[in-house]
Amino acid sequence: MAFKVVKPGLSTTVQDLGRPGYFHLGIPEGGAMDRYALRVANMLVGNDEGAAGLEAVFMGPELSFDADTLVAVTGAEMPITVDGEPREGWSSFVVKAGQTLRFGFLKSGARIYIAFGGGIATPLALGSRSTYPIGALGGIDGRAIAAGDVVPVGEAAAMTERRLDRALLAPLVPPVPLRVLTGLYWHRLTPACQARFFADEWVVAPEADRMGYRFRGGAPMEFVEREQPFGAGSDPSNIVDGCYSYGSIQVPGGQEPIVLHRDAVSGGGYFTLGAVISADMDLIGQLQPNTKVRFTEVTMEEALAARAARKDRLARTRAALG
Repeated sequence: MAFKVVKPGLSTTVQDLGRPGYFHLGIPEGGAMDRYALRVANMLVGNDEGAAGLEAVFMGPELSFDADTLVAVTGAEMPITVDGEPREGWSSFVVKAGQTLRFGFLKSGARIYIAFGGGIATPLALGSRSTYPIGALGGIDGRAIAAGDVVPVGEAAAMTERRLDRALLAPLVPPVPLRVLTGLYWHRLTPACQARFFADEWVVAPEADRMGYRFRGGAPMEFVEREQPFGAGSDPSNIVDGCYSYGSIQVPGGQEPIVLHRDAVSGGGYFTLGAVISADMDLIGQLQPNTKVRFTEVTMEEALAARAARKDRLARTRAALG
């Protein structure tokens, strides 16, 4: 089984849950920006939650099918049609051989996820099918899909259609709160600057992609004066070198925070003031440019409670679709 790409959409890539274990070699984990949406799409078509599907940004692809295929679309709100007939998001439906799946204009959110019964069956690269374009790994030759590509799909376990109760979805109401654990270099900021960072309202900048999301609108950073260490240069936002965790917030030049996401580098010479907690990283993947956000400081105990709540929502989703 396979589907053919008639139109690729915008930055549409094959993604699964990523390739952990290579960050120390400079290869990011990658995978879906909105992991919950990909997991649910796979549940809806009866796949393993980590099966590979498509992630499309702002604009959906146009796909034609050579065999009956169970399909599910989750994530951003975007009209879905099969040969012109509407289909629902957050549900699965059969696309018959010879039919074409199309998408309308984006209504809310940023990324849709398309799962196929049996999962996309492109070759594994370091244990994952996720596309990492900078490293030319995974997916279709390490790149976004293109018109004319024929994408292989595995054999589906069944063709059972399902629908998710939307009460399980997390709302995106601006200003979107993003919870932050302050980190190793937080002390480099003055107390007044620390307070302003959490008091200011920020907006998503146009420079927002799989590597990181830039935010604008808040006050520039103010640093505690110090003698710069050898190798750090004269800019107070520079450090000699440091490791970047998933969700780290770096501030080049002390001007605009960048939250590092799935395809970000593993280290560099900019200080990081902390990290967005893992429970909120899926939300970032659905933010459009100019969306208002507020960063909110939390404790480790609160971050762990948020992670537990996220796991509970996933468990309730599994039970609802089981």
